[in-house]
Amino acid sequence: MKINKAGINLIKKYEGFRSHAYRDAVGVWTIGYGHTSMAGTPNVSKGLKISRRQGETILARDVEKFARAIQPLITVELNENQFSALVSFAYNVGVGGFKRSSVLKRVNARQFDAVPHRLSLWVKAGGRTLRGLVARRAAEADLFLVSDAKHTEDVSTTESSRPVKPISGKPAHKSTTNLAAVLSAIAGLVSSFKAGLTDNVSNLVIAGLALVIIAASLWIMRERWNKIQNEGV
Repeated sequence: MKINKAGINLIKKYEGFRSHAYRDAVGVWTIGYGHTSMAGTPNVSKGLKISRRQGETILARDVEKFARAIQPLITVELNENQFSALVSFAYNVGVGGFKRSSVLKRVNARQFDAVPHRLSLWVKAGGRTLRGLVARRAAEADLFLVSDAKHTEDVSTTESSRPVKPISGKPAHKSTTNLAAVLSAIAGLVSSFKAGLTDNVSNLVIAGLALVIIAASLWIMRERWNKIQNEGV
């Protein structure tokens, strides 16, 4: 599969064209539409100069290399827009970054709705969040979500990037029902004590039962709280 015109235009827009070699945000010598020596010839160094036409030729060659490099890493069928968005992403972060990214993991898991969010995490260079990268990731996400008629069945809703609705109700550790149950048990034991269980043995038995009930109630409350945190129910 090859990158389409929309993907090429996206790369050209966000890379921009520079006829003279320059250092990018992380200090790498770059020229044309984001070409670096790591992508192949020409080797970029201070003083190198190219024309726009040369830049477009270099870009076409570089993009083809990136498309060939990432295609074996993708294990699901994609439409041209999805693949082109991923080529743009890989062109920017490198094949190594693409290979270890959660973007690729979500793609191969067919969790396509989660891809835009995963793309949005890749917006830093040199430890700083860059506006250009934020805009580029959003454009790549938009392109990725554009399906064509032949591949609409590929769109997966396994994992949505929409926020999860908060669970209603009070957490277990603040539940008045649970607290009432504990207090009721204690009150019952105290009443029994006042009703005539006055010998030392009975007092010890009552105290022991009270501790067991309190401990059991607290354990139940803790387990409920852990379940809410871990399972969302």
